[in-house]
Amino acid sequence: MSDDRARHRLGSVLVALQFGLIVLLAGMGLPTFLSGQAPTGAWVLSAFGVLVGVWAVSTNRPGNFNIRPSPRAGASLIELGPYRWIRHPMYTAVMACGASAAWASAGWLAWLTLGALVAVLVTKAVLEERWMLMAHPGYAAYRQKTRWFLPWIA
Repeated sequence: MSDDRARHRLGSVLVALQFGLIVLLAGMGLPTFLSGQAPTGAWVLSAFGVLVGVWAVSTNRPGNFNIRPSPRAGASLIELGPYRWIRHPMYTAVMACGASAAWASAGWLAWLTLGALVAVLVTKAVLEERWMLMAHPGYAAYRQKTRWFLPWIA
């Protein structure tokens, strides 16, 4: 199997796991949000996640990024918007929304599901970092001046 096909297959598995875990978390947290019983902190965290996600998508044109961790052929390196400070703002947005759902559900299973989601996103980020270094000559310098998920956390 070619390296590109293996990357594609691994990326597809990780994306399927990511979306499955997102659906589980949404199913656990959404009823509390819809009933108006979610804690204020969960609302704030959810709003933060949505804002970061919208900002990242509006900065990085949809044709430039890939839902899988492998970079698209011909894609450019984006260093504007939230990408100025963090390399994976979409993952940050997903983690924030997932954490808000876990907080709203207040169940241990939701927190376990969030942990699994974070593990999948960290795995995607590790692979993406490796493949971005191969695809973009300026990525190593970009990594030196940015953080993974939050500006103040490596």
